[in-house]
Amino acid sequence: MSRDAVVAWVESPLQLVGAAEWAHAHERTVPVAGRLTAHMGETADELIARGARFGETQPYLGIPFTLLSQHDHWLIGDGFSGQFRLAVTLLRPKTLTFLDDGANTLAFAKALVGTVPYARPGVEEGRLTTALAPVALERTLRRGSRGRACLFTAFEIPERDRLTEHGVAVQPHRFEWTRATAPEAADIGPRVVMGSARPVDGRMALADFIAWVEAVAATGPVTYLPHRRETPAQLDAVRGIRNVAISPARLPAELVLAGAREPLEIYTLPSSTATTLPLVLEGTGSVIRTKPGRARTKGVAS
Repeated sequence: MSRDAVVAWVESPLQLVGAAEWAHAHERTVPVAGRLTAHMGETADELIARGARFGETQPYLGIPFTLLSQHDHWLIGDGFSGQFRLAVTLLRPKTLTFLDDGANTLAFAKALVGTVPYARPGVEEGRLTTALAPVALERTLRRGSRGRACLFTAFEIPERDRLTEHGVAVQPHRFEWTRATAPEAADIGPRVVMGSARPVDGRMALADFIAWVEAVAATGPVTYLPHRRETPAQLDAVRGIRNVAISPARLPAELVLAGAREPLEIYTLPSSTATTLPLVLEGTGSVIRTKPGRARTKGVAS
């Protein structure tokens, strides 16, 4: 296998979508090492069915050392990952491209320019992960100094100019491939509520989350798109709310909604979907409401 080939190492459905977008934008076939987490298999199957330029797709639980060692260009889904830190310390990739990892993308950009520590926000890291942070940062910036580090992102990066000074390029995308290949979306109704892992992560009381969903559903029927990390107990609580129909889709919202032909009204708590969905739904006249009574329409309405 040519060491000039690129490999994607991803661990979430959104990162997998980012790999498909990168492969399309660069007209490259990309083998994929995908972590065995919720909805990854279904997302990979859906992307391949839509024509994603993926090569061999292999599931992993740990670090795919053999696959990584055979490629000089890594597409990395999680730049904060302890496994990435270890791999980039032990191996010698020539080029690093970082895909979107939700809102962590913004924190990662800040970490690269030294505005914040190189650590995942809100997470207590282990000793080895912490010890490897300065090494991983140095390895990444060293590649930047050679013009071999990049953020491939749908987010607006405030640190873009400072990243450029460090040699880290920022290449934007707007889910062009996702929108172009999307089949017409299934009829899920005009009002959609986005599920959330905030209660799971301890960032919001479950009772408060249920009260929010109830408040939205009180004004009319809604389709609920579960978050991949919601617990069965949380979904059972949502299922008991009047006017709520839970979607059976086990795909990221970006794929579920990209084929919408009619305007949607989407309710979400603050999350990365406030950035991604306006791009996916551009031109549909859809509205993204980040909380009841407040709307974000930039980039959505035609």
